[in-house]
Amino acid sequence: MPLLSELAAALATGRVELVDLTAPLRESTPILVLPEPFGQTATFQLEEISRYDDRGPAWYWNNIRTGEHTGTHLDAPNHWITGRDGEDVSQLSPVRLVAPAAVIDVSEQAQADPDFLLEIDHIRAWEAAHGPLPDGCWLLLRTGWDARAGSQDEFLNADDAGPHTPGVSAECAKWLADEAPITGMGVETVGTDAGAAHSFEPPFPCHAFLLGAGKYGLTQLRNLDRLPPTGAVVVAAPLPIVGGSGSPARVFAMVEH
Repeated sequence: MPLLSELAAALATGRVELVDLTAPLRESTPILVLPEPFGQTATFQLEEISRYDDRGPAWYWNNIRTGEHTGTHLDAPNHWITGRDGEDVSQLSPVRLVAPAAVIDVSEQAQADPDFLLEIDHIRAWEAAHGPLPDGCWLLLRTGWDARAGSQDEFLNADDAGPHTPGVSAECAKWLADEAPITGMGVETVGTDAGAAHSFEPPFPCHAFLLGAGKYGLTQLRNLDRLPPTGAVVVAAPLPIVGGSGSPARVFAMVEH
């Protein structure tokens, strides 16, 4: 049987399961909040055009207003100053957006410490158990943070010192950018960097190092607990916005049973 026909049959019979990793987009979807005087992203909003009425008797449709980086979304290299001459979201190669997944589960550590940071040693321990990171993979960091996605306040988990959410250390981010064979990193939090990353050196190292190296970011994923450490394939599908720095994306994984 041809390969694609075999895949279609496996999907139809459930031998390969599609796991949706995308958070629904609604007005209450959590968004990143920056301190003044920085500009702010928009929440997701629907603006009704017509709904089977005198504005359009047989059809219902809406305009939408949202930020590029609202909800489950992809960060393109040009999102950060270190990647300012890199690809915009319309230029990303689809081949790189479909890639094997390597899922690192640190949910217990993040539950105990919301400021938990992934270090190189954590990845080395994962490789000792599961083998080297697959070439061109999506590195997915499971923290259990998607359980907080119903509340802006719980999701950002901020106090007077700023947000407290798990992420990646500056040293590990540089290693992922320079040495790890990944296409990008995906997280369950509002951004790829830890909540305290504004105080790191450099600030927001996942953005600075990974996007500067031409790698990608995926944020606000969910259902990572349904993926095995290896073996799944992730498909990330952002809108090809010309000149865009990112886009809301439908992200799902294929898992073989």
